Amino acid sequence: MKIVAASELPKSVIADFFTVNWGSPQMVISSGVFRCDELDGYAVLGEDGAIQGYVSYVLEAKECEIISLDSLAENKGIGSKLLAKAEQTAREHGCLRMKLVTTNDNLHAMGFYQRRGYQLSALYANAVEKARAIKPEIPLVADNGIPIRDEILLVKPL
Repeated sequence: MKIVAASELPKSVIADFFTVNWGSPQMVISSGVFRCDELDGYAVLGEDGAIQGYVSYVLEAKECEIISLDSLAENKGIGSKLLAKAEQTAREHGCLRMKLVTTNDNLHAMGFYQRRGYQLSALYANAVEKARAIKPEIPLVADNGIPIRDEILLVKPL
């Protein structure tokens, strides 16, 4: 599994990855509006050189916020390796905690992060409604049938 820094990839490749998987490189969450193709991050590349997984993050004083974490092949360790790499980078920059936001429908992500030491920290009721005003392509209902409404903050001390 080859992990490369975002700075080693053409910005257009990262932008295309987010457009295909998220509708655009723009990520709108309660902590702000981010262009994932402009953030620090890491990618896992497949044998064909295509991105198989990607993590983007923001280093802020003593904490690191994960903005996105994607794996195109489940249960292959891609997400775990990318998360560990972002946590390692955060430690190297003196961060004391990691944080991230996910939505109420994303049960898989909540389990994934909790198994890796993250704890539920805050609930932002109806936050997705505000995000949808900026990024209207955010769906109303997830593939699992759960209405997408709320954001959940997860944190992990480093």
